[in-house]
Amino acid sequence: MAALKLFRVGSFILVLTTFFFGSKKDQPDFLSDLLLYNAVPLSLLILSAFALKSEDLRTRITFELALLFWFAGSVLSSLTAVYFLGQNLQVISDFLYLLFYPLIFIAVPRLIRASISSTILENIDAAIVALGVSALASALLMKPVLPNYSGDQLATFFAIVFPVADIVLIALVISLNPFHQFIWRNSILTFGIFAFAAADFINLWLSTNGNYSFGSWTDSLWLVALLLIVESLWHKRDDSDSRLPTHPILIAVAVLFSTVLLSLLALKPGYLPGFIVGPAIATLFLAFVRMVIALRQAQDIGAERTLARTDELTGLPNRRKFMAELIEFSNTQGALLLLDLNGFKPINDQYGHEVGDQLLRAVSQRFRRSLPSHSTLARLGGDEFGALISGDFESTMEAALALHASASYPFTIAGETIMIGVSVGFVTNDGTRDMMHRADQAMYKAKREDLGVCQL
Repeated sequence: MAALKLFRVGSFILVLTTFFFGSKKDQPDFLSDLLLYNAVPLSLLILSAFALKSEDLRTRITFELALLFWFAGSVLSSLTAVYFLGQNLQVISDFLYLLFYPLIFIAVPRLIRASISSTILENIDAAIVALGVSALASALLMKPVLPNYSGDQLATFFAIVFPVADIVLIALVISLNPFHQFIWRNSILTFGIFAFAAADFINLWLSTNGNYSFGSWTDSLWLVALLLIVESLWHKRDDSDSRLPTHPILIAVAVLFSTVLLSLLALKPGYLPGFIVGPAIATLFLAFVRMVIALRQAQDIGAERTLARTDELTGLPNRRKFMAELIEFSNTQGALLLLDLNGFKPINDQYGHEVGDQLLRAVSQRFRRSLPSHSTLARLGGDEFGALISGDFESTMEAALALHASASYPFTIAGETIMIGVSVGFVTNDGTRDMMHRADQAMYKAKREDLGVCQL
């Protein structure tokens, strides 16, 4: 560990040294621009390999590859500048730099949140914010730059793609950060990404005005940014906030900005750069996809809740649903009924469980037809049912007698004629909390004494 700390300090000293050499020379040279400058990303590659040991394999691979491509692009760019090689090598260097972004897009969110892949909506929310903010920022920041690259398509492409990618990365980090508390890793990482984007914009601005000089101190700004990003890896992530959702205001702002930009492009063609159409449309498309997924999930949750409170065999409410209804029923005039089938077990044993299940479904249908509208009928378990009936004593007692009578004539199940009875415990709602207990006692009394319906 002591050696790694010295290595980290050494990387910091290397970065400071590049600033010193960058301000003391006029032309690129082998020592400072090729060896010294590229020693920094190489050392950061080694440091990040140790710092990422506790991370998952995908995060380690994507982050290391991102740094490796940037390092390769830097080496090639330095070789081109020092030895005055062909411009084609600089184009290859720029493409290597470009490969840094898709890989860092994958790695950085997982460095901020341990369970970033936990839900589809969280990922879509982050993408909406990233695309929406990038479309707006690109429109504002790139408009004064593009006219300087009107004659060179590749130069125009890189002038657009690097800052746009920076803005997307910044927006992505902002959307994922839990800003309600300070976390060292997230803060250093975010600052490093902001510094990386600042380095891109500063050097782009210098290039457009003809003031950029290869190997100057402004090139060291990229090294500072990479140093901060790698330094953040040595700090512990707060996994307690790994499922923190993106703030809805950020999503609304991103969608609003995208809508406004598309409206401006339609009303005043050519006023804004045309390339912002892509991220703006993608933002609105993802917002639509998010809405569809959210609605489907809400329906699934509703269906799951319904299933959790529904008896699978009969389709009636189950005991959990019945007990919840009973609490609400406590302030209603009416009666609670508990019903238990007589002789069900011998029938179930004689004909089998399949016939028994069909009999329970047939009984539940008869009970349901016998009850007044707006009544609640539930299967409480086995061959026991419960009912909540609103109304005065006379109407509820009539309903209890009708339930008892509905089971008095035979059922035809699988070609067999089956006779079964039902014992009904009846209690009126008097506001007490022991209604279920009293109804249970009444039901067992009706069964013992063959009363049919028993009131307590």
